[in-house]
Amino acid sequence: SNCKYLTSITIPNSVTSIGNSTFSSCTSLTSITLSNSVTNIGDYAFNGCKGLTSITIPDSVASIGDYAFYGCSGLTSITIPNSVTNIGGWAFKDCRSLTTVYYKGTQDEWEKISIGKYNSYLTNAELNFI
Repeated sequence: SNCKYLTSITIPNSVTSIGNSTFSSCTSLTSITLSNSVTNIGDYAFNGCKGLTSITIPDSVASIGDYAFYGCSGLTSITIPNSVTNIGGWAFKDCRSLTTVYYKGTQDEWEKISIGKYNSYLTNAELNFI
């Protein structure tokens, strides 16, 4: 966390979880590639990463933690797979630029996701089923 000059990261297949606060406040981070072995994105994992503009969550992820992308003010789009069953509270709070959510599933599957409090930027974004 707080790696202010880190601009990109590729998570290898050996990693199954992004721990709490791992990349928190890495304000120059603009590119994240998560492997298909990641099943969990922890609390505050990418909190305050203002340089992120988009992210694709891998098909292996089941849970996105509380505050995971909180304050990612540059984030304009996110792709979420139908493997996600839980999105924590405040996960996308203050993601003021988030306008588009791509969901790899159906409307019925989307409605079954447990979405925590204060995620209005996520739930008010344009939802596209892909």
